[in-house]
Amino acid sequence: MPTAAPDVRVVHRGAVPADVAGVLLTPGASATRDHATLVALDAALSPHVAVRRVDLPRGAAAVARVRDEAEAFAAELGVGTDRLVVGGRSFGGRMASVAVAEGLPAAGLLLLSYPLHPPGQPDRLRTAHLPDVRVPVLAVSGERDPFGTPDELTAHLAGLGGPWTLALVPGAHAPRDTAVVAAVRLWWPAAG
Repeated sequence: MPTAAPDVRVVHRGAVPADVAGVLLTPGASATRDHATLVALDAALSPHVAVRRVDLPRGAAAVARVRDEAEAFAAELGVGTDRLVVGGRSFGGRMASVAVAEGLPAAGLLLLSYPLHPPGQPDRLRTAHLPDVRVPVLAVSGERDPFGTPDELTAHLAGLGGPWTLALVPGAHAPRDTAVVAAVRLWWPAAG
């Protein structure tokens, strides 16, 4: 990973995805595929790799939608899903991580503002599936995110079954898009 951008603090560095054909991005629970952060990532990454932003239903159906969208996107690109980076913001990233943990082959996983636990409820962790994630992971989080402190994220991401990187940026659960894009570019230089 290159030297950090001014607004990005890399806490832990792991491997990056290789031979990526596309990136599938999903939104948070109350957002759509047109969330500003996803649009900014699309604009930054699409000159270098195919990008698709998709909406998700609420609840358990979201994991199946991630899987279906990844398979359809990969088929359009003429590759397997193991050539895609999948992920998203908050709920969308969590659903992508569950899909990968349940066996969706992927080149990497992108977790933006991962909701480690509900705000003020650190005992309600959303981490049971993480040991089954064995692909390179980038988690980008605001330094003051109430869904998981930097120390909590560091401790629980260490339970991932594969390599991981944690990048902290200024802000809370909705950090500036420019900082998120900078963190992704630092983790995965081939994408821009």
